[in-house]
Amino acid sequence: MGILNILLLQADTIHQATAAVATGSEKLSLFSLLKEGGLLMFPLLICSVLMVYVFVERYMAIKKVSVIDANFINRIREQIMSGNIQSAKSVCKSSDSPVARMIEKGINRIGKPIDSIEKAMETTGKLEVYQLEKNMAVLSTIARIAPMFGFLGTIAGMIILFFNIQHQGFSLEGIAGGIYTKMVTSATGLIIGLLAYVGYDYLNAQINKTVNKMEIASAEFLDILQEPAKA
Repeated sequence: MGILNILLLQADTIHQATAAVATGSEKLSLFSLLKEGGLLMFPLLICSVLMVYVFVERYMAIKKVSVIDANFINRIREQIMSGNIQSAKSVCKSSDSPVARMIEKGINRIGKPIDSIEKAMETTGKLEVYQLEKNMAVLSTIARIAPMFGFLGTIAGMIILFFNIQHQGFSLEGIAGGIYTKMVTSATGLIIGLLAYVGYDYLNAQINKTVNKMEIASAEFLDILQEPAKA
């Protein structure tokens, strides 16, 4: 019954579009196309709003934590080599970044075997990456389902169109009006899906840059811990 209701509602939309095309009283515009796209434009609207919100929220969050002081590791080295562990922890606390929190975990484990320190830092690093990837699945899902919503709207419109042809006879104006208004759902779904896909890939690239910084900092920190042993 739900699908039938959708089809009936979209039938009214097609009739209105057909009348506009037949009389020539309405000019083709993007706004009119979106307005006449049918009931399935609402899920596409929700997808677009979610896409923009998640992208902006993740972009700001990733940008905030990806900025790392170029001298951060050097400052940590100076404090550790001088035996001032508390100062090294203070340096980490003053920097709100995944790298600093991971290094702080390693500093808290100083005195234990290197393997234990490395494992603790690796666990912290995974948790930080998990936080960076929060809500990323939403963008991935939108990239997949938005085109499907668009195609569903087009298919529903075509079903109604052929139903009208069967019961009301062939009309070139009716066919043209039904097709152009229903194809807009496919176009909208593809655009939203494409933007979500590009946004997802871009944010993933930024996360990978942060992960690389974390791996480099981890390796340098472990080298610092082994320097006294080499002396």
